[in-house]
Amino acid sequence: MSHFTNPEADVDRFRFRLGIAAICVLLAFGVLLGRFVWLQVIQHDFYQTRAEDNRIALIPIVPNRGVITDRNGVVLAHNYSAFTLEITPSQAGNLEATIDALADVIDIQPKDRKRFKRLLDEAKNFESIPIRTRLTDGEVAKFAAHRYRFPGVEVKARLFRQYPLGEIASHAIGYIGRITERDLKWIEEAEKQANYKGTDHVGKTGLEQHYEFELHGETGYEEVEIDAGGRALRSLKRIPPVSGNNLALTLDAKLQQITEQAFGDRKGSLVAIDPKTGGILALVSTPTYDPNLFVDGITPDNWKELNEHPSKPMVNRAINGAYPPGSTFKPFMALAALELGKRTANQAISDPGYFNFGNHQFRDDKKGGHGSVDMYKSIVHSCDTYYYMLANDMGIDNIAKFMGSLGLGQRTGVDLGKDDSGESKGVLPSQEWKKHRFKKPEQQKWYAGETISIGIGQGYNAYTPIQLAQATATVANNGVMFRPHLVHYLIDTKTGEKRQVEPKPIRDLQLKQSNVDVIRRAMVGVNKEGTGARAFAGAPYEAAGKTGTAQVFSLKGAQYKEGTTKKELRDHALFIAYAPADNPKIALAVLVENGGFGAQSAAPIARMVIDYYLLGKLPAGAAKEDSAAIEEEPEE
Repeated sequence: MSHFTNPEADVDRFRFRLGIAAICVLLAFGVLLGRFVWLQVIQHDFYQTRAEDNRIALIPIVPNRGVITDRNGVVLAHNYSAFTLEITPSQAGNLEATIDALADVIDIQPKDRKRFKRLLDEAKNFESIPIRTRLTDGEVAKFAAHRYRFPGVEVKARLFRQYPLGEIASHAIGYIGRITERDLKWIEEAEKQANYKGTDHVGKTGLEQHYEFELHGETGYEEVEIDAGGRALRSLKRIPPVSGNNLALTLDAKLQQITEQAFGDRKGSLVAIDPKTGGILALVSTPTYDPNLFVDGITPDNWKELNEHPSKPMVNRAINGAYPPGSTFKPFMALAALELGKRTANQAISDPGYFNFGNHQFRDDKKGGHGSVDMYKSIVHSCDTYYYMLANDMGIDNIAKFMGSLGLGQRTGVDLGKDDSGESKGVLPSQEWKKHRFKKPEQQKWYAGETISIGIGQGYNAYTPIQLAQATATVANNGVMFRPHLVHYLIDTKTGEKRQVEPKPIRDLQLKQSNVDVIRRAMVGVNKEGTGARAFAGAPYEAAGKTGTAQVFSLKGAQYKEGTTKKELRDHALFIAYAPADNPKIALAVLVENGGFGAQSAAPIARMVIDYYLLGKLPAGAAKEDSAAIEEEPEE
């Protein structure tokens, strides 16, 4: 049986299939055309930017960090240019082989290799990374002779931070160090991360940290055309960086140096303030350290030595150390008594040499007592019994309220460190404080007997030297309190404009002038006929002061003998002062750890400091050549 085909049906089927194929082709071309329109028209800007990003790299240019000078223009922190040996990874080929070959020409230590590896992990392929810093002229010349052997390796000039006076004022100035994750978090919280591209260092402590964003400046950029391999081909555009702002301080570098020398090898602190402005004239914490050790990354050995040294040189005792104020607390207690109406200046007590409270006897430091004691005599001769009785009459909360108004037991807000995180609050005891301090109910209760020792600056009392200096300056300034600060003004490097840190009073205590005069007259008496008389004998000016001695451990009824007591258990020596008495220009607090009696250890230091500040008189034996560098004019 034979089959016949229908030509027309075949043609129809062919046409149908051809139509389907044509529609598919048109749809395919439509999709391609749509995709083309999407990529080339709608997404044009996006992909053009991506292409430019692949072709152009932005290399950050780190700005010149701001300079720090003292009140007389002496440079305390600046920058200098030095040669570094740098490798661009994308051009150097085998990095390990390149570094090994370089080590035959230039001295490269294991620490240099470790730093390079760390920086390599953080950097981009086309950025140059230092393998050696601070090359000598000889090393630069030696490398130049072998330059042809090392593609991708070159000598560049970079800026380094330097502290010309070394250890002097290091706790005030602070230091810079490599940026850590913690620093990055802080920078991101301030929304400044874009300005820190390419920056390796940041302020870690002191003024360097507090004024970081002022000192840092504005990062510049260079647009560089790169190939597919990430190699730089040519520079397209350059936006120069803007140097950081400069800081001019209230601090006097010579005064600072003389004060540090006066401490010798003793541990302690001194804070000197202009009572009329709050400007800090000297801020000393001993022992000190050299901030230059941190600039290029401190070595493990140096870091271990600083952190494990028993004297703790890294601790800023001026703002972090909290100590019992001892008898330096008495003028403030007397002023509180006058203001609260608990005593009059002429009201006297009979001092038998002790004060009995309950079953406990609180002894005076003078056996047999001081006899009849009024307020003047209580301060001049530092009568403990007077203040045992006064504290009992005033009560702990009245004491705490008045001392708090003087700034004791609270951060001063001094411009050191990050915000106020670097400053200790100290301890201003009160019933409320004790409830929060202890967990057990029996420990939370305030006992009346605890108030007695508070009156002579012992017990739970613990304040920082800067708090004592601020309180002293407030009394010297008749109750007007200023915030202690180190920066006098900032200099804008763009415009040259000076932005002054205005001395704004924190508060005016509205003290009765007659009450202040009683205290000030008694503090003058301390240095004329009292416990500070020997230290200020022959002074051509009139100074007010108060000695203090603070127990480090409880005697438990035993008699204190300095010569037979271990040095670390000896009493702390304290002294507060201001001068001239009739027109105060300087107020200070001195603390000598384990220094014994304040009149012997702390008061002489105060005398040296005031002598130099008011008279320009150098301490006996002070080497003039030591301060020669401080007398030089600043480089910038």
